[in-house]
Amino acid sequence: MFLWGKMTSLIKTRAGSIALGKIHPEDDALELMYFGSRGMTRRADEYLATLDLSRVHHRILYTIARGDGMTVSDLLAVLSVSKQALHRPMKQLVEQNYVAISRDPARHRFKILNLTARGKKVEEKASEFERQVMKRAFAKVGEAGQRAWKAVMAEAATEL
Repeated sequence: MFLWGKMTSLIKTRAGSIALGKIHPEDDALELMYFGSRGMTRRADEYLATLDLSRVHHRILYTIARGDGMTVSDLLAVLSVSKQALHRPMKQLVEQNYVAISRDPARHRFKILNLTARGKKVEEKASEFERQVMKRAFAKVGEAGQRAWKAVMAEAATEL
């Protein structure tokens, strides 16, 4: 929980409170982005941990679920990661039957990625935890707040 002061933020932790000083006027927005993201993903991460999976596994599952038969190259481009960074988590997802890899019949060198039934179930449940946080937040800030948040995020995404 944030308690905003003029030059500090008071961050509530399990052990107490920690004051973070402000160095720049935009620091409060950066803190909200960081801690808001952690708040949004906390329950999903806890669920994934019960399956020995992590945030990176969920990013892969989420992207494949929406990629409609994407290739490994497509996944690398969307996630903006190297083959080396993708190798280990992808190997785990394939070995644990969350992701299926098949060859593209028209382009044999291309590997097509799809979620298995097990992968779809995990992706849906983890993403639903995150959607619920967003639904509650948007309900509290109203339609104008939701539009403003999306506008800020869309503008930040232009930096990619």
